[in-house]
Amino acid sequence: MKEINMKTVLVTGATAGIGEACARAFVKAGWRVVATGRRAERLEALASELGADKVHPCVFDVRDEAARDAALAALPEDFAQIDCLVNNAGLALGTQPAQKSDLAEWKTMIETNVTSLVSLTHKLLPALIERKAVIVNLSSVAATYPYTGGNVYGGTKAFVRQFSLGLRSDLSGTGVRVTSIEPGMVETEFTVIRTGGDKEASDRLYAGVNPLTGADIADVVLWVASQPPHVNINALELMPVNQSFAGFQVAREG
Repeated sequence: MKEINMKTVLVTGATAGIGEACARAFVKAGWRVVATGRRAERLEALASELGADKVHPCVFDVRDEAARDAALAALPEDFAQIDCLVNNAGLALGTQPAQKSDLAEWKTMIETNVTSLVSLTHKLLPALIERKAVIVNLSSVAATYPYTGGNVYGGTKAFVRQFSLGLRSDLSGTGVRVTSIEPGMVETEFTVIRTGGDKEASDRLYAGVNPLTGADIADVVLWVASQPPHVNINALELMPVNQSFAGFQVAREG
């Protein structure tokens, strides 16, 4: 327990949902947390609640590499050695089929879910290798199972899954562990953001489903990070019991 208490995790997108839940779960387990996100007031409230000695707020947009690098360079000594990177920041925008989608929204998803994730990972990789750290990337069941309107979002999550497996291969022999976490329906701000702030649409989607929660996923992430050094969880897919696999679509002529 003494060794675990000295460890530090960096969680992106920690202002809400899975990221915030991860921060809470890791602090409860005795870790220090570098919590990143765009909304300073939420990160500061989290640090105030959980303790400034346990949570260090790092305010930046993951797409802004200059701001990211400045924030990382300014980490206090107690938070500077990262033992676990949780690449959680990501989003879906729009529910339209490809032919009706907004290209700007596609690009935002790619920049956030793919470019920012690989950029931060590349930035931290030398230190992560030195620490024999754990990298946990948040993918989605959308990486495997397509659905109407999933187009670029599903593509970005498929990238995250494959990138995770590629990292695992490249890092063989370094002691670094890499995991792709692939959840199904998790009730967070995800659908509100995806629909441009339509809370009713979000409520309808999750009504009667008993969906997964951010805390459910955080418990899984913490479990992965807490495995013995010789154990790697390559990929882990989970869904609420009430969600299963859709049937094939059939378009009929005439």
